[in-house]
Amino acid sequence: MRKYGIIGIGHVGAAVAYTLVTKGIADELVIIDKNEGLARAEQLDLQDMQGRVDTRTIIKINDYNELADADILFITAGKITAYQEKQAQGNRWAEFEYTKDIVQDIAPKVKASGFHGVVIDTMNPCDAITHYFQESTGLSREQVFATGTFLDTARMQKVVSDKFNCDPKNVSGYVYGEHGESQFTAWSTVQVNGLAITKLAEQQNLNLVELEEAARRGGWEVYSGKHYTNWAIATCAVKLSQAVLSDAHAAYICSCYSEKYGTYVGQPAIIGKRGVEEVLTLPLTEAEEAKFKHSADTIKEKFQTFSKEAQK
Repeated sequence: MRKYGIIGIGHVGAAVAYTLVTKGIADELVIIDKNEGLARAEQLDLQDMQGRVDTRTIIKINDYNELADADILFITAGKITAYQEKQAQGNRWAEFEYTKDIVQDIAPKVKASGFHGVVIDTMNPCDAITHYFQESTGLSREQVFATGTFLDTARMQKVVSDKFNCDPKNVSGYVYGEHGESQFTAWSTVQVNGLAITKLAEQQNLNLVELEEAARRGGWEVYSGKHYTNWAIATCAVKLSQAVLSDAHAAYICSCYSEKYGTYVGQPAIIGKRGVEEVLTLPLTEAEEAKFKHSADTIKEKFQTFSKEAQK
């Protein structure tokens, strides 16, 4: 029995639920949202699909006790109107002001439920709020991680694949650091059809800075047109969950705890049934390592500031 939970059934939560049901990934799904009418509506809509999909998913709503035996819990809660206000102010980190309140509300309930599975978070600011949730629930750092720069890496793959006219899956490598402004593409890790992009860039006179900026703009173009993002981030979250359930020991980038820097930050890790089985340390260039440290330090400093304020 593959049992999933989702806390927050907005744009991302609904996309996750739809994916789990249509692909037959979840045998049982628990949807939790403060808006009971919305949770009930999504339950009914997903149940109406059951006669037209090849699998069956039992769908329950708004019962934290049902999380006791869940394998995976997605935290996708948020407030899109508040997010839009903060974006207008140009202050992404101000999201912590309301996502911390969400964590303060749900963390005790998750803890009381007896949940002991793996948590995958998509809330923002992604790295810091995942750290805050982990500390608030007392779950292990291995059990709690976030999508982090998994989506940003996919955006980089898309931009690079467009440039080289290949499938995005033929582009490997990682975007490290904060799911935010201080992230960076570690070009030393990137390959196109098995060839190092740094060599290809030299041969073809490509500007990697422009490629990186194009990848950053991709997310903003989606947000500017829709005023939210959902399909890509939901796909990232579900893919990470499948690596957990299958004990894949797959190497993916995600936001997980760095012992070296003392914070959650986007970095490659081995994902298996316990969650983060191992954090990978890849050889970066000196400049890339400096960028990684800067990004991690940025997250850590702001997390400490906001978490202290949250305790007042």
